[in-house]
Amino acid sequence: MLLLVLGLAGAPLVAYAGAGTEQLLKKAEALMLSYRDTEALAMYEEVLQVSPENYTALCKASILNCRIGERITDEGTKVAFYTRAKEYATKAYLLKPDDTEANYVMALTVGAMAMVSGPKQRLAGINQMKPFLDVALAKNSKHADSWYLLGRWYFKMANLNFAEQAAAKLFFGGVCDEATNDEAAAALQKAIKYNPGNIQYYYDLATIYKEMKKTEACSETLEQAMALQVTTREELELARRCKLMLQQYKK
Repeated sequence: MLLLVLGLAGAPLVAYAGAGTEQLLKKAEALMLSYRDTEALAMYEEVLQVSPENYTALCKASILNCRIGERITDEGTKVAFYTRAKEYATKAYLLKPDDTEANYVMALTVGAMAMVSGPKQRLAGINQMKPFLDVALAKNSKHADSWYLLGRWYFKMANLNFAEQAAAKLFFGGVCDEATNDEAAAALQKAIKYNPGNIQYYYDLATIYKEMKKTEACSETLEQAMALQVTTREELELARRCKLMLQQYKK
């Protein structure tokens, strides 16, 4: 009888906890969409305290740690955020190794850690990103963030300096033949196609066109960026950079 009573008493508590988690996830998502990253991260981590294997919270916490870390100038603090991001990504990947989001956050965090590592580790990290992105896009060919990250990967690999090219050849057998600025631009065009409201995509695509000396394509991309509605501090800064780049072309 005692077990029966405990069982009946426990069921509503479990249901309540589940409902509470769903509410937290919805609030965290709204905060994340509003670029209130610190608050959103705290809420996702609150979910993970109750449910350590919550897949959505793991992926989002990973992305937010990367976002916040990218804005921080102190190297030690930046590394700490990226390290936590990688830990969350790894847990998500272990739960769903074939899912788009898990592979995306793995690529994102591997790339982030690469940027705060030594030359050899940096190249190794960048090299490791591609297989995760391939899986992410094979599972969901409309995943804009994966296309964006792939575009950045192509651009980085296509523009290695002489020392980096030599190291890539020595340690990894050379640079991927398909890594060109054209491929980088094509990937970012896909990112814009599937998420046309992200000004970061336009700015980076314009930067690639500038590198390729495609003046008309660069100007058109910047004009499209300037037509977007921007509200956050980060978006406003990108809009300012787009305006400056466009003014340079119109001189």
